Amino acid sequence: MGKRKTKKFASMKRMISLKDQRINEKDRAKVQETKKKDPSEIKEKEVPKYPSCLFFQYNTQLGPPYHILVDTNFINFSIKAKLDIVQSMMDCLYAKCIPCITDCVMAEIEKLGMKYRVALRIAKDPRFERLPCTHKGTYADDCLVQRVTQHKCYILATVDRDLKRRIRKIPGVPIMYISNHRFNIERMPDDYGAPRF
Repeated sequence: MGKRKTKKFASMKRMISLKDQRINEKDRAKVQETKKKDPSEIKEKEVPKYPSCLFFQYNTQLGPPYHILVDTNFINFSIKAKLDIVQSMMDCLYAKCIPCITDCVMAEIEKLGMKYRVALRIAKDPRFERLPCTHKGTYADDCLVQRVTQHKCYILATVDRDLKRRIRKIPGVPIMYISNHRFNIERMPDDYGAPRF
């Protein structure tokens, strides 16, 4: 009996490199020319542009009456903590507060169903200012982040960690949150009378 040839395992077909002479000129890989860098050349660096309302990273457009953008979970957690939203905001900031609610947040509360009907009733309170949304989709976090970056006159009220992390990257936007059964605020300038605990 003759010898049987066995197939080699893990053998690869050899490929021609793109720099090979057998390949047509137009298909061949171009040899990149390395440019020597001139040490005296001016280096360009892109710096993020901050709005003129920010002076030393503090927002000068903030002032009473405060406009506070409210998130869905902020309303739910204030119900759990048995806090009246408008009164507790005034106790926190020692000034008149106008809670604002966007169409996206309202849609999010409506989607939660009957379990959160108390939150929906609070959101439809006439003391809350309704802000219309013009963008596509109803994802509330993106809507709030976009609104806060465009207009620096808002304080954002949220308990959501991910949203807080996103807002902290935007300069000049204070964050209101709930801790120890009361409202607290972070990143607020001292001269606006924000309590520190």
